[in-house]
Parts: sequence; structure tokens; C-alpha cells
Amino acid sequence: MGPRKVRRVVDVIRGMKTDEALTVLQFSPWRACDPVSKVLRSAVANAENNKQLDGELLWISEAYVDEGPSLRRWRPRAQGRAYPVHKRTSHITVVVEERGDDDAEETGGRRASRSADRRAKKSTAKDDKTKAKDDKAEDDKAETAKAESDEAETAKAKGRHAKDDAGETEETGSAEKTSTTEKPAKKTAAKKASAEKDADEADDAGKASDAATEGESS
Repeated sequence: MGPRKVRRVVDVIRGMKTDEALTVLQFSPWRACDPVSKVLRSAVANAENNKQLDGELLWISEAYVDEGPSLRRWRPRAQGRAYPVHKRTSHITVVVEERGDDDAEETGGRRASRSADRRAKKSTAKDDKTKAKDDKAEDDKAETAKAESDEAETAKAKGRHAKDDAGETEETGSAEKTSTTEKPAKKTAAKKASAEKDADEADDAGKASDAATEGESS
């Protein structure tokens, strides 16, 4: 079993009384609880038989896991292939010591203070995270409001430009209309002058022909 899976079990029982630790390991769902429980029972038995310590006053002072050698195996796969498999092992170390009632109370007080410190740190971190989230939300709102105001100003500017362009277009159209109206009037006047000139020339020609006729008759 890999050391990562065993360490999460050892971290739970570190600093606990041996009886309590065995109870916790008995009802924990992790598969690594069985080897850790065996090591803990062996440590308690060694303390009672070799060191003549009281088993009811034993506490877990140290507990850590080191990585052991990996066993290389092969797993057969399709089409005659084989995939390598590494079976990891762990070295579990548990150290127990005898403590009196005063030491137990002191240890329990230290553990309670550490738990309180951890809870305080967690709450502080949670508050900081909430504050950072609120600040970010406020910044996002400010940026959104600024973007909306910029868009509104841009729309107003576009409206003003469109209005100015429309006014210029109307002025250009009226000027073109005036010039177009003036052109037919000029053409009509020119046609009228040409017609009058032709009429005058015709009258002059008629008078000249009448004079010539009178001269011949005389």
C-alpha cells in the first residue's frame, strides 16, 4: 500500500491515547487502518512486555510513514502486450510513551488549544476569502457601471453625429433642389428669347419681301 494512503490514517491517531486510537481505527472506513492497527498493537505489546509499562497510560507520541521499495509487476493486456505495475510499500513507525493523569490533561489541553487555533485559522481564512470575494464583486460592479456609462456616452455621441449628418444632408438636398429649379427657369427664358428673335427675323424678312414686291410693281 502506498504511503500517501497510510499517512492520512496515521495523521488521525497521532497524539491520541492507544485505546482511543484502536477504537478509531476499528470503525474507520480506510483500508490502511488494518496495518496501522497491527503496528499499534505491536507497539503496545512491546511496551508492556519489554519495558513493563502500564498499557492504560500509553499515548502515541510519534507516528509517521516512510516510503518502502516498490515491487515491479506486469499486467497482461490485449494483443500480447504487457503493462508495468508498481506495487508500492510503506514503512509504518509508531512510538508510544507512558503518561500520567497530569501529563494526559496537559496533552489534552495542548491538543484542544491546537484544535482551537486551527479552527481560528480556518475561520480567518474563510473570512479573508469572503472579503476578497466581496471586494472582487464590488470591483466587477464598478467596472460594469463604468462600461455602461461609456457605452451610453458613445451612443449619445453617435446620435449627435447622426443628427448633424442628417442636417447637412437636408441642406445639401435643398441646395440641389434650388439649383435644379433654377436650371429649367433659365432654359425657359432662353427658349423664349430665341423664339422672339426668330419672330423678329421673320417679320424683318416679311417686310423686306413686301418692299421688293412693291418696287417691282412700280
